[in-house]
Amino acid sequence: GMGRIGQAVARRAKAFGLQIHYHNRRRVAAHIEQELEATYWESLDQMLARMDIVSVNCPHTPATFHLLSARRLKLMKASAFIVNTARGEVIDENALARMLEAGELAGAGLDVYENEPAVNPKLLKLKNVVLLPHMGSATIEGRIDMGEKVIINIKTFADGHRPPDRVIAAML
Repeated sequence: GMGRIGQAVARRAKAFGLQIHYHNRRRVAAHIEQELEATYWESLDQMLARMDIVSVNCPHTPATFHLLSARRLKLMKASAFIVNTARGEVIDENALARMLEAGELAGAGLDVYENEPAVNPKLLKLKNVVLLPHMGSATIEGRIDMGEKVIINIKTFADGHRPPDRVIAAML
């Protein structure tokens, strides 16, 4: 995805000289594409087949559950790497583990897990996987931003309005 987090990841990747390609529900504004020198792919399948590194940046919703299914993971190059700092449920972890073990994918970096806090035991045994304890947002700036959002949401709700960052969209 190329929302707020996806754009932040893209800026960092661009600083390392990487070309930015993305798939998103909606194409981002032209000025953002220009700033990031980003190429939009309407087809996720076609994009996955061409990329060397895939960074997953989307929420977990019913529509994104196993978005990267066994079928889609098989579209990727054997030399490709996948990084997931989004939500564990977005990737079929069992399929990912099988493919990594078989050498059908080069490696993975995971900060989130399908059955968090438990980590898939198959992933723990692999040398081509880097596992972190869901700490992607654990920066001082990130925590300050979270605290400020909580205050804004509470104040907005207390004033009788719909909070901007509802945890459960169907509520309120």
